[in-house]
Amino acid sequence: MIPLNTRTHTPAGIQMMPNSMKVLRKIGVEARVRATSFQPYSHLNRQWDTGEVMRELPMPESLFGAPYLCMHRGDLHEALASVLPQDIIHPGRKLVGLDGGGSRVTLTFEDGSRAEADVVIGADGVHSIVRDMIIGPDAPIHKGRIAYRAVFPSALMGGKDVGNSRTKWWGIDRHIVIYYTRRDKSEIYFVTSVPEPAEWLTKESWSAKGDVRELRNAYEGFHPDVRTVLEACPDCHKWAILEREPLPKWSDGRIVLLGDACHPMTPYMAQGAATAMEDAAVLARCLSEAEGDVRTAFTRYEENRKPRTSRIQAISSANTWMKGGNDDTSWLYGYDAWNDTLAYA
Repeated sequence: MIPLNTRTHTPAGIQMMPNSMKVLRKIGVEARVRATSFQPYSHLNRQWDTGEVMRELPMPESLFGAPYLCMHRGDLHEALASVLPQDIIHPGRKLVGLDGGGSRVTLTFEDGSRAEADVVIGADGVHSIVRDMIIGPDAPIHKGRIAYRAVFPSALMGGKDVGNSRTKWWGIDRHIVIYYTRRDKSEIYFVTSVPEPAEWLTKESWSAKGDVRELRNAYEGFHPDVRTVLEACPDCHKWAILEREPLPKWSDGRIVLLGDACHPMTPYMAQGAATAMEDAAVLARCLSEAEGDVRTAFTRYEENRKPRTSRIQAISSANTWMKGGNDDTSWLYGYDAWNDTLAYA
């Protein structure tokens, strides 16, 4: 069962970099997301007040062998769901137990139902239930920052165009990223990072409402292009930015972790979803080549993925990516999870 309108339930944009677009290409959804998504000319980084360009990286498709697209998360979800059998998604089933002691894994759900699987992949995010079950519970790291975000019709901008790039405006202790999510520029998105008192940081929700007046106050004095977007924004959401230290292991028996469940990262490099997609591609390759030897496949998967994801986690946490200078981007955007050589465990 697939939700009829995932755009309604997922009010946020997402950037698909060339490394993640190569994953989408292989599974057959590139054409669908291309048809509706905005393709920025560049990564553009500007000073918060003057608008001075700090660094710009043009992103033609030829540079890394795949396009760079900005889209609504709901559109991405629907594209991914379009290549799955209609009866494979079962919402409303909360996992409460895992038993992987035998040749198969037994899953128990809150409603009392059970299921069995040869392998369980925990791709359930920063608050992963699967991780807690196989690694043990741990607390997320709070660094005193929250994000406001909103998607709204660009018609509310009164004819103002924010340009053909994805722009990050760098402030002294905060930033805001702005881009279109639709090919026709009919929808605009922004996401921020601002300091927030610690008492709010226990919250982490994609649906918590923010106060748009507080948001506008937080960006007082920013460039008029930023102010125009914030003044046009009718409402917003707000969530805590959480991190975790790299895990000592990603699997236990026939159970394995993927994406934010094992390497959650800040959104500052737009690589959270991208690295999860890379994980999925590499894990699929390892399982296929292991010919039924699940433990060997999981070990090889982890040894190939952990160095890259740990590096991205650290850079993203520092929030210095593309701020200036000459960061090498080829190792990040040029990566091909389907075709790069995999080391053997």
